[in-house]
Amino acid sequence: MKKTSFYWLWSSQTMSNAADILYVTALTVLVLQGTESVVSTILVPFFRIFSQIVSGFLAPLMLRRFRLPRLMLVSQGGQFLLFALLALYLQRSGESASLSAIFGLVFAMSFLDGWTAPVRNALVPRLVPRDWLMRANGLISVSDQTVQFAGWGVSGVLVAFAGPSRTLLIAGVLYAAALVFTALIREPSVHGIPERNESASGASRAAETDPNWREALLEGWKLIGRSPRLRGLTLIDSIDMLGGSVWVGAFTLLFVQEALGQGEEWWGFINASYFAGAVLGGILVVTLVKKLQKRLFDSMLAGIFGYSAITLAYAGTTSPAAALLLVLVMGPFAELSMVARRTLIQQSAGDEELPKVLSAQATVLNLIFCASLLGMAKLAESVGVVNLYFYAGGMSLLAFAIGLGVRRHFASEASQERNVQ
Repeated sequence: MKKTSFYWLWSSQTMSNAADILYVTALTVLVLQGTESVVSTILVPFFRIFSQIVSGFLAPLMLRRFRLPRLMLVSQGGQFLLFALLALYLQRSGESASLSAIFGLVFAMSFLDGWTAPVRNALVPRLVPRDWLMRANGLISVSDQTVQFAGWGVSGVLVAFAGPSRTLLIAGVLYAAALVFTALIREPSVHGIPERNESASGASRAAETDPNWREALLEGWKLIGRSPRLRGLTLIDSIDMLGGSVWVGAFTLLFVQEALGQGEEWWGFINASYFAGAVLGGILVVTLVKKLQKRLFDSMLAGIFGYSAITLAYAGTTSPAAALLLVLVMGPFAELSMVARRTLIQQSAGDEELPKVLSAQATVLNLIFCASLLGMAKLAESVGVVNLYFYAGGMSLLAFAIGLGVRRHFASEASQERNVQ
C-alpha cells in the first residue's frame, strides 16, 4: 500500500508539472499577443514566485489543520478550479481580458501550488521504506527533469501549431488527471495512531490553533535553528542558491552570445544539453542508489564539488563544443547533490516536524532565488556575464567548504547505517 500511494504521488506530480509548463507557455504567449509588452510577460513568472513565497510562509497554518494527502488534494483541486476559471475567462474575453484579473488568478493558483513541493517531499518518507527513500527521491527527480527537458520544447511546438487555447485545454486535462491521482494517495497510520478527524467542528479546530498561530508560523524556523544537521543543510542550500539563478535563460543566452560568440540556436543546444545531463544524472543516482546511500553526506559533497568545478570550467571556456559537453557532464553532479541533500533533510526531522521544516526552507530559498536573480542582473551589467559563472562556481565551492565543516554532525549516523547494512 505504501509504495502504491507513492506511485500515485509520483504520477500526480508529473501530470501537474507538465500542466504547469503548458499553461505558463500558453499564457505568456497570450499576454504577449494582447499587450505586445515584454514587461507584462515577465510579470507571469514574477507573480508565480512571489505568491509561492507567501504561500510557503503561511503553509504551517494549513499543516496544523490537514493531513498531508488532504492538503495536497485541496491544493490540486483548487488549482484545477482556478485554472478552469482562467481558461473560461480568457476564451470569453479574448483580447479585452484584464491583466489584473489574469494576474490575480495566476497569483491564486501559485499560492495553492506553493504548498505542493514541501507537502510532496514530506510525504515521500511516509510512503516508502527507509532503504527506498533515496531511490524514491531519484525517481521523482528523473520525472521532474524529464518534464522540464521535454515540456518547454513540446509546449512551444503545441502553442505554435495548435494555438494557445488548445494548449490550455490540454493543460486542463493534465490538471484533472493530477487531481484524480492525488485523490488515490493514502497515508498509512503511524504506530497505530488513527487519522486526524478533519471533519471536526471548525470551532474546536480554531480554538486549538488560533491562539498559537504566530508560534505555528515560526515553528519550522525554530526546528531548523535547534538542529545542527538542519541548520547545516539549510545553509548549504542557501549558499548554493545564491549562484543558482545563473542558469536562468536570459543569462545563458547572454553567455552564449558574448563568451561563445554563437547565436540563439546554441542557446537551445546548451539548455537541451543541461536538461539531458540532469535526466542522465537522475537515472545514474537511481541505478547506484545502494552504493550512494551508504555514504549519503559524502555523496552530496561530491556532487557539490563536481558541480562547482564544472561551473568554473564552463565560465572559462570559449569553445561551444566544450561548453555543450561541460553542461552535459554537470547534470549527474547536480542531481547527486540535490537528491542526496533532499534525502538527508527528510532523514533529519520527524514525520510531524518535516512538513514545517520544508515549508520554512522553501520560503527562504524562494526569497534567496529572487534576490539572486535581481543581484545577478546588476552584476551582469557591471562585471560581465562570464564573471557571473565564476561567481556561481565560487558560491558552490563555499557551500562545499561549509559541508566539510558540518560533516561531523552526520558522521555518527553514517557509521550506524553501515553497521546495519
